Amino acid sequence: MLTDRKKWFAKGLHDGIPIMLGYFAVSIALGISARNAGMTAPQATLASALIMASAGQYIGFTLIAAGASYLEVMVMEAIANARYLLMSCALSQKLKPELPLRHRLLIGLWITDEIFGLSVSVEGWLNPYYIYGMAAVATPGWALGTLTGVVLGNVLPVRVVSALSVGLFGMFMSIFVPPARKDRVIAALVVISFAASYAFNALAWFDSISSGMKIIILTVVISLGAALLFPVEGEGEHEA
Repeated sequence: MLTDRKKWFAKGLHDGIPIMLGYFAVSIALGISARNAGMTAPQATLASALIMASAGQYIGFTLIAAGASYLEVMVMEAIANARYLLMSCALSQKLKPELPLRHRLLIGLWITDEIFGLSVSVEGWLNPYYIYGMAAVATPGWALGTLTGVVLGNVLPVRVVSALSVGLFGMFMSIFVPPARKDRVIAALVVISFAASYAFNALAWFDSISSGMKIIILTVVISLGAALLFPVEGEGEHEA
């Protein structure tokens, strides 16, 4: 049993190296965003070590910078990270029924898009030490990248920091541009999101609404409307 754990942990370390390198590069821009929100290096590094969610952290830092309330931050974080609930449910099907609760909780803590993608590709039952191995290298990469971003934000000129901050927007564009090119519905929703966001910030009607609440309203309304008007068919429906 011990040998099996070591084998899976070592495999996780090996497979997690590319994840770590990618996390370090991306989280530098995230650290700059944290610095712009007024967070210190220890605060931003601890946040990355505990959360490890690029979209969730960026939204959180943006809301902090906008002076949002705790309730607004809590609601928006729940919405931004809701996909991890689905990932956890899917990954639970690959765990042995007798796996202790402590392992399930630790796995849930370290589920990210990349770790989930590698974990579901494992044939047969998933050994939790495989995820532990990936998390052992991915988490430091994410946290150290954030720390580097905060330090660079404190050292580099304002113009350079502003230029580097664009890197995080580039990361988000790389997420939605490929599917938008393949699906006209997604492309239309992206355009609608941009237009609605601009309208919310430009029109005087919405001046009484805080920036954090604007993000929440747009996220819920647009995603709910898309789900109702353009539902995604399941595999069973395609087969039928």
